[in-house]
Amino acid sequence: MLTTARLAVFGGVLVLLAAGGFAVGNAAGPVPVATSENDEHAGMTEAAPQEHAGMATANDLPGGLASSRDGYTFSAPDPTPEPGRFSFTITGPDGKPVTAFDVEHEKRLHLIVVRRDTAGFQHVHPEMAPDGTWSVPLTLPAAGSYRAFADFAPTGGKPMTLGTDLSAAGDYRPETFAPSHTALVDGYRVELTGELAAGTTSPLTLTISHDGEPVTDLQPYLGAYGHLVALREGDLAYLHVHPEGEPGDGKTPAGPQVKFATAVPSAGTYRLFLDFRHHGVVRTAEFTLTTAGTPAPGGGHRDDHGH
Repeated sequence: MLTTARLAVFGGVLVLLAAGGFAVGNAAGPVPVATSENDEHAGMTEAAPQEHAGMATANDLPGGLASSRDGYTFSAPDPTPEPGRFSFTITGPDGKPVTAFDVEHEKRLHLIVVRRDTAGFQHVHPEMAPDGTWSVPLTLPAAGSYRAFADFAPTGGKPMTLGTDLSAAGDYRPETFAPSHTALVDGYRVELTGELAAGTTSPLTLTISHDGEPVTDLQPYLGAYGHLVALREGDLAYLHVHPEGEPGDGKTPAGPQVKFATAVPSAGTYRLFLDFRHHGVVRTAEFTLTTAGTPAPGGGHRDDHGH
């Protein structure tokens, strides 16, 4: 997550989704995969990497679907964290907690937490202790199963997104989300123009207004005027996109429009979450888009972040 028009998936162009292609859509069902025990409930079964021909390994999965990749593991000792606190480690190929991370968009690690029905989205930034333990104030807002995504780049390694499961006890009441191109949040109206289309790059423009007036003084948040996370409904395969241009480059306006370029190789329904900052407050606008088309040949370029 370094500069303009970057995303957490296919390099060069902003392509959804990471690490191996996203060639299988929701209609195709779960992908058998060798991954960690935390991923069992996600509709995938554990298997040895070469047990069956055509099986994907954890290194071939889209971002966030595996807890381990390239020797790194997202480990949360307590999958049912106490309200107000959450701790975890990222262990490296030597099995020890990693303590050296590159700073990307002003942070060494970005943590995204969302319930599996895509409700309760949170984007937070933990702090790391000298021993490599990350901690962050976190409360799961309602009962259900959640997915936590750690988006980071270990120093000397490539950027990646790992996922692990969390849960909150209680009466689970799943939510559904109709297709939407308009979001209302705290008096702000955000209009999304454009569509996601499988196999081709598509422009997305987010236009922000407040009380009917265009917002032209957006404030930088983590080095950009907007951050867009997209999650595919069903398996929650993950993408983190950053907009075209950057604050202070002399050509990127501070609103009302924030522009992204995205290409999705798989048809399906995606939930999009735009973080933007105005008057010192970060707000999140939510959208639901359904794509048409078929997967691109080969599923695209393998890369978690596409710098």
